[in-house]
Amino acid sequence: MKIFAFAAALAVLAGAAFADPVEGIWQTKKDDNGNFGHVQITACGSAFCGTLIKAFNGEGQEIESDNIGRKIVWDMVPYADGLYDDGQIYSPDRDKTYNGDMTLSGNNLSVRGCVLGICRDGGTWKRVK
Repeated sequence: MKIFAFAAALAVLAGAAFADPVEGIWQTKKDDNGNFGHVQITACGSAFCGTLIKAFNGEGQEIESDNIGRKIVWDMVPYADGLYDDGQIYSPDRDKTYNGDMTLSGNNLSVRGCVLGICRDGGTWKRVK
């Protein structure tokens, strides 16, 4: 009986160990057009990727977008102190891909993208779920 309880406890702890705090649904900041989206971040191999799952206009009404289902973030490798780096970030409003990094602090995710040493602040995304 003790062996079963120990095995069950290990299974619960193992599941918790695999969950990363960056996983979830994040609301982006408004883009140059006033639109924003919900990006679902999940593990993809040993890194993290994010897919646009919903798009909204400036008034917060859900809208159709050709970018729904598109990877917005990919290959973000986790490091210490909430840093995720060495990945890429796609900006739909500018139709550009940047070398990116993200920094997690509680329910806030600061996002940044750079090309040739010039960086664009992607703002702070807020956790939705």
